[in-house]
Amino acid sequence: MIKIIPGATGSGKTKKLIDAANRDAESAKGVSAFITDTKRYMYDLNRAVRFIDVTDYNIAGEDALCGFVKGIAAGNHDYEYMYIDGIARIAGKKLSEMAGIFYMLEKLSADNDMVITITCSCPAEELPEFIAKYA
Repeated sequence: MIKIIPGATGSGKTKKLIDAANRDAESAKGVSAFITDTKRYMYDLNRAVRFIDVTDYNIAGEDALCGFVKGIAAGNHDYEYMYIDGIARIAGKKLSEMAGIFYMLEKLSADNDMVITITCSCPAEELPEFIAKYA
């Protein structure tokens, strides 16, 4: 399952994502990962949530992000939750140009029985159709 947290820049999307990760960590039977491109929120997360800053791995672009996320899932089949903060910022693309990664994430989520929650810097009513269906 994919969940979207939409909103304009500065509207509190990351705080909602962190709160969801911490809440889910308390009852999770599997592993959780929080993927972002800054260390700013490292200490806000429950220590049971694996914090991953993509800048530590030189991840840039949609293809690199796709491969990175697949690699995380392949490295440990116990992932139950994955949180991605600022997917468009990490991929360096506009949301409207990211249909491929969302289809990949949908398949990854279904194949691995994983919940993937993503923040999107865009008002809900302006989300592209391929993303809006998850909101």
